[in-house]
Order: sequence, then C-alpha cells, then structure tokens
Amino acid sequence: MNDYELKVFEEVEIWKVKITKRSGLVNRLSKKAQLKMNGLIPEKVHNAVTESIKAMVKATLFGAQITANKKHASGLTLSERDVLARRKADFYKKTAIIEGAGTGAGGFLVGMADFPLLLSIKIKALFEIATIYGYDTNDYSERMFILHVFMLAFSSDETRIQTLKTIENWEHKKDKLVEMDWRKFQQEYRDYIDLAKILQMVPAIGAVVGAYANRNLLKHLGDTAINAYRLRWLEDMNALI
Repeated sequence: MNDYELKVFEEVEIWKVKITKRSGLVNRLSKKAQLKMNGLIPEKVHNAVTESIKAMVKATLFGAQITANKKHASGLTLSERDVLARRKADFYKKTAIIEGAGTGAGGFLVGMADFPLLLSIKIKALFEIATIYGYDTNDYSERMFILHVFMLAFSSDETRIQTLKTIENWEHKKDKLVEMDWRKFQQEYRDYIDLAKILQMVPAIGAVVGAYANRNLLKHLGDTAINAYRLRWLEDMNALI
C-alpha cells in the first residue's frame, strides 16, 4: 500500500465502526413501533408493496444501467477515483435537494411522487459511483452489490451489521446470492425513511423538510457507497498480492 491507501484503510476502519454503531433511543423505539405496525398489515398488502417496489427498483436499475457514464473508470488511482466519486455524490445530493423541495412544496399528493423520484436518484448515484471505482455494472453480481450498498445505508442495526459482513466478504458471498430478499429490502428502506420524510407531506413546511431530508439521505448514501467501494478496492488489491 502507498501512503494514500494506508490513509484510506484507516478511514474505512473508522467508518465500519461508525456504520455498525447502535442507533439512538428514538430510532430504536421508532423501529419497534414500525415492526408492530407492520405486523398489523395484512400479508397480501405486504406482498403487493413488495412486488411494487421490486418492479420499481428493477426498472430503475435498468434505466441507470443505460445512462451510467462508464468512460471514467480506467487508469485512475484510488485518490483520483475518490475525488470523482465525491463530486458525483455531491451532484446527486444537490439534485435530491431540488427534488425534495419541489415535491415537498406540493403537499400530500405531489409528495407521494417523491418516493419513486428519490429512489431513482439514489440508484443512479450508486451506479455512477460503482463505475468510477472500476466495477462493471453490466455484471449481475455488481448490480446485486449496489443493492447491498443501498441496504447498508438504509436499514436497521441488525440488518446493517449483516450487510456489512456480506460486503466485506463479497468475493466469497456473491455467487451464493441468487436473488434479493425484496420483502426485507422494502421494509427496511420504508422504515428507515419514514421519520425523515413524514413531515414532507405538510404543505406549510414540506419544501424545507423535503430539501433537508433528501440532503441528509443522499449525503449518507454517498458516504456509505464511497467507503464500501474503497473497502472492495483495498480487498481486491490485497488479493492480488
């Protein structure tokens, strides 16, 4: 490792501790309440929501695959890739802020459109960051990795810890992952963003809340994705030694 890669290794180790840290009391109580609420929802509703989000995510993955810029992935150092990835993450954060302010200002009905729009922004951001670090998103396993990075960013404590372990051992785990657990994927994501987004439906404050919530969600996703791909970069490099 060169000096920069050693610095990144230290930063990634700190990030791993941070991302697996136990949530605060408010978030833990909220998660318990959400689990109870989910238990009251009929199974057919859960199945309908799961299939809807599965279709939405797969359509977004397909669209992102077509539009992702794959020209900036070759011959770059880790330092150069980090700079590009942060710029790309910042671009999508600004895009999400504008989207959140716009849909938040429209009240409940327009606010409903925020869910698929924000999901699309997040998936596109992950595709762009993946290509910056040199990973081929035409590969099915790389699209699965993108979904696991998504879950790492937006899930409960237990799922986050399990997902990080999968990401840390990706080369050994990826061939065993035939399909995503879509039920778990959609419930973890919806439960995570509920508190952040619920006030966006209120017209008087929706624009401010929407912009602020989207800013924080995309910042968190960007940081998570960059460190997840730095982790893979370091592991892939060690495998070549």
